[in-house]
Amino acid sequence: MTIVAPIDPAKLRACTKPFYDARTLPSEAYHSDEVLDWERRNFFATSWVCVGRAGDLAEPGSQRAAEVGGTGILFIRGDDNELRAFHNTCRHRGHELLPCGASTQRQTVQCPYHRWTYGLDGTFKGGPTMAVQPGFDKSDPDHSLRRAEVREWHGWVFVNASGDALDFDDYVGNLEDLIAPYEPGRMFVGASHSYEIAANWKVIVENYHECYHCTEIHPELCAVSSPTSGEGIQPSGLWVGGTMSLRNGVETMSLDGKSAGVRIRGLDDDSAKDVGYYMLWPNLLLSPHPDYMMTHRIEPLAPSRTFVECQWLFPPESRQRRDFDPAFAADFWDVTNRQDWNACESVQRGNGGPGYRQGPFSEQEVQVYEFALMVAQGYLTGGVREPVPHFSDVRR
Repeated sequence: MTIVAPIDPAKLRACTKPFYDARTLPSEAYHSDEVLDWERRNFFATSWVCVGRAGDLAEPGSQRAAEVGGTGILFIRGDDNELRAFHNTCRHRGHELLPCGASTQRQTVQCPYHRWTYGLDGTFKGGPTMAVQPGFDKSDPDHSLRRAEVREWHGWVFVNASGDALDFDDYVGNLEDLIAPYEPGRMFVGASHSYEIAANWKVIVENYHECYHCTEIHPELCAVSSPTSGEGIQPSGLWVGGTMSLRNGVETMSLDGKSAGVRIRGLDDDSAKDVGYYMLWPNLLLSPHPDYMMTHRIEPLAPSRTFVECQWLFPPESRQRRDFDPAFAADFWDVTNRQDWNACESVQRGNGGPGYRQGPFSEQEVQVYEFALMVAQGYLTGGVREPVPHFSDVRR
């Protein structure tokens, strides 16, 4: 049975109309606790959610706990180097095996409550006095940890808490063809910033998907990239996005337009002129540049509060430059991010008031429309399970 989101369906259908007739999401999509609870269950738990980089779980015995869609998940790197995910719940009486957000390094998994112990593959090993207890079968597989679906993709870790998401390859679709040439799996994290923003997670994604606002608040960005450049791309997976172009003579997105890194190997001159802006549903924003990859990983904390981890990844050849400093990228985008966060927080304050209405889209907001369409259709059908069509018939 389809579980429709707690929003007036008529308001949602206004978002699913053809581009020129469509309207933005209703206010409650950004402000309702009930809607966010629904999203956690029906958007995040049922999707492939990015939880970070695989390098944070590189060594056998590495363990980390995270919350995904309201469910605690424990990630473990096994002795066989396989990354596994389990529900972060002891099979005895349900105590968390590791606090959410915590990490550890050990050769077993042990519940801190009664010392029930598991192998790195989740197999039950034993608990105090249980082996001699009449009727207790230590070999019963039901004592072992419950698995969750996990995938590694180009160095990122994705988990599906519900176990019923689309096949991962179908989920990513042709985004693979756009990301693979940059080889992010071999990149290292050169810089990482964390932000907590007083805005709904969808406001942040919508802002990311348009440069209609750029001439008003991003002078540094407009100096190196034209806000009306680039093109949208038809997705075959659960993602939305497109490109923008660097201005002539500009090497990369930086405060002076110069790169302190190296061009990513294999990129031709045409590819090196573009910057990508792609959202892989529901929480990873991927921005490949000629010399680095920027990501924003999004975690909704409350209807009006969102955690964002922004990272800058560089090819290993960057370290061969004696003057390499990741700040050339991180400083530029930290300035730009904070300009965006101020705008997003203002939108959040405004779209909850009586003056807000579901407004029309500008022709420079096609990807915002596509994202809103994805969200609205998901609200109406109980989840996001198919790509949205790219609307290309827009005059530039």
